[in-house]
Amino acid sequence: MSVPAISHFFTTPDALRLHYLSWGPTEAPPVILLHGLRAYAQTWQALADTLAPHFRCYALDQRGRGLSDWAPAPSYCTEQYVADLEAFVEHLGLARLMLVGHSLGGANALEYARRNPGRLRALVIEDIGPGSSSSGDGAARIRREMRDTPAGFADWEAAREFWRRARPGISTQALDSRLAHSMCERGGEIAWRHDQQGIAWARLNLPSADLWPAVHALDCPTLFIRGGDSDFLPVSTLDSLLAGNPLIRIRVIEGASHYVHDDQSEAFNHAVVDFLQQQEHGEPL
Repeated sequence: MSVPAISHFFTTPDALRLHYLSWGPTEAPPVILLHGLRAYAQTWQALADTLAPHFRCYALDQRGRGLSDWAPAPSYCTEQYVADLEAFVEHLGLARLMLVGHSLGGANALEYARRNPGRLRALVIEDIGPGSSSSGDGAARIRREMRDTPAGFADWEAAREFWRRARPGISTQALDSRLAHSMCERGGEIAWRHDQQGIAWARLNLPSADLWPAVHALDCPTLFIRGGDSDFLPVSTLDSLLAGNPLIRIRVIEGASHYVHDDQSEAFNHAVVDFLQQQEHGEPL
């Protein structure tokens, strides 16, 4: 059964109004969930359903996405996303927490860990690693998608067909979620809720953060989850991650692309909750 999400807003130091969702008992250990490049807080509903009996979950609509304010395109960068996350943690009053991040959200989570040593109890990174955003087939695919994505669609069926082509392995549940939460009716067409133009400009023009310093600096148990069919996190990077920090563990989920939590939701959700519960109970890596 789905756990209802509660909707909230807070304001960042640079006066952006950001939206977030919460699930689970307020006294439970806190987990913040960070979505990917063009996603939104509700993408984590199925994971929250699995986590909420044990954890207090918060999912942020990162700037320019979901119900959060749009911002100048140059601010769609790792440094600013991490500043937003730091403001969010302060707003929630969290001394220590766990973090889960997919793709762009994973990069932001890693950089948060580097900039805030001692704050994380555990970290889960979904299908991104050092170099993922700057080279390889996955990075090229995402740049191509940013260039080629239309500003809108004539009707809902055209929008649905766009997502079917872009994500061939997407489940019906995940597709319905994307239509409901990343798109809306505006000006007589089906338009994006997120700042597609600004996000595309930033992705195509701003340099990607070097994540190796963050990997080497990790001071909490960290699980990297790779989709078995991912074009974004190369298998060769996994060995380098393991060699780069003894606190890292790897999980590969077969039958999943870069979008593991969409393609193999049940396997992904159980991998995350098992790992976080192990850390909560103090079990060794």
